[in-house]
Amino acid sequence: MLAHEIRAKVAQGEVSPLEVAQVYLERIRSLDPGLGAFLTVNEGVLEEARSLDPSLPLAGLVVAVKDNIVTKGIPTTAGSRLLQGFLPPYEATAVARLKALGALVIGKTNLDEFGMGSSTEHSAFFPSRNPFDPTRVPGGSSGGSAVAVAADLAPLALGSDTGGSVRQPAAFCGIYGLKPTYGRVSRYGLIAYASSLDQIGPMARSVRDLALVMDAISGPDPLDATSLDLKPRFQEALAEPLPSLRLGVVREALSGNSPGVEGALRQALEVFRGLGLQVKGVSWPSLPLALNAYYILAPAEASSNLARYDGTLFGYRAEGEELWRVLEETRARFGLEVKRRILVGTFVLSSGYYEAYYGRAQAFRRRLKAEAQALFQEVDLLLLPTTPHPAFLLGGRPDPLAMYREDLYTVGANLAGLPALSFPAGFEDGLPVGLQLFAPWSRDELLLQAALAFEEATDRVFLRTPLGEAL
Repeated sequence: MLAHEIRAKVAQGEVSPLEVAQVYLERIRSLDPGLGAFLTVNEGVLEEARSLDPSLPLAGLVVAVKDNIVTKGIPTTAGSRLLQGFLPPYEATAVARLKALGALVIGKTNLDEFGMGSSTEHSAFFPSRNPFDPTRVPGGSSGGSAVAVAADLAPLALGSDTGGSVRQPAAFCGIYGLKPTYGRVSRYGLIAYASSLDQIGPMARSVRDLALVMDAISGPDPLDATSLDLKPRFQEALAEPLPSLRLGVVREALSGNSPGVEGALRQALEVFRGLGLQVKGVSWPSLPLALNAYYILAPAEASSNLARYDGTLFGYRAEGEELWRVLEETRARFGLEVKRRILVGTFVLSSGYYEAYYGRAQAFRRRLKAEAQALFQEVDLLLLPTTPHPAFLLGGRPDPLAMYREDLYTVGANLAGLPALSFPAGFEDGLPVGLQLFAPWSRDELLLQAALAFEEATDRVFLRTPLGEAL
């Protein structure tokens, strides 16, 4: 059962919030040991459900929250040994807004440490597994959230997207994942990786469920100076007819893809043409180089953001009489991939290399954004694959550079600050294939309108729950 359907049954009195929470809690206990979606399960959720007002707009909906989004009273680790046991004294704005409307946090989901990875294998605790094939990765870094939704351990989840970390796992797990326009959702309470790129986004099994979450979590926040003063109207937009749209197919994303991805793209174009969209090929010349710029800019910001983990205010603190040894042993708890990105980021910011690397990457970012703005003078939406292929095997990308290439088609939206949505569009050898739509800045609702039209035109044929439904 989808989130909006559960909400309707709660509102009609056919099921109570407590019953919903009980079903999902039991399902997590039964299935999650083989999937590794959750780092922490909120055992207090039943008590919260008992005292919940069923008339609240989101009453009865349980939400899984990525473990780099802070939750008051529930441990938050960011997938790192450095924060193991950290109990936040405050709530992220996105979580607080959901809870104020009646949603229940069922638990905290697994991720690549501090959001740095594309497979959830870089979690300090254990890898998550794809519910379509447990020998394969679910994607990352929001892999735990994707698994939770795809396996129906929760009807909704929050993830974070710095370079594709909501969309890529959504594609690998056959669900929807939205990276909103930068600033559309408050980042307050999101543990920073790369602050100019990070964005909280929802994951769900239907477009209407994405709209339900976005109406709840979007909007200005005085605690986040980068948040946008834009009124959310996602469910309202879905009630409107699909406008006449021009769809641009990005030529630079058409080569090097697997047969299943190519087939899904061809089929999707036929569906969109049938819906009345004008389809044309467009060029985004800088897109193939976006990955290079991303892996300069994101590590540079990470090297600054992660400098705060010195064991003084929070997190693990090693014992020692000398400060340098305390710092050394405290930061030894960072995982290999986090250390790698800190080293890269520190190098590109260092004297003599700043202009050669960081300065040029920033100039490239401005060019990429200008090209995107020019493209949206020609078309209303862009279509491209989310990933070049379906989910790969656990351990299948031992080379860090090969792992970085998994973000090839996703980082452009982050660098340009654009909204982007991955939607289920096919299968290859039984594994889900996802495509993504990009929209102009602040036109997030348009993405959902187009994706809903596709979902309804294909009669949800690409949406499967491999382990059955909870309700």
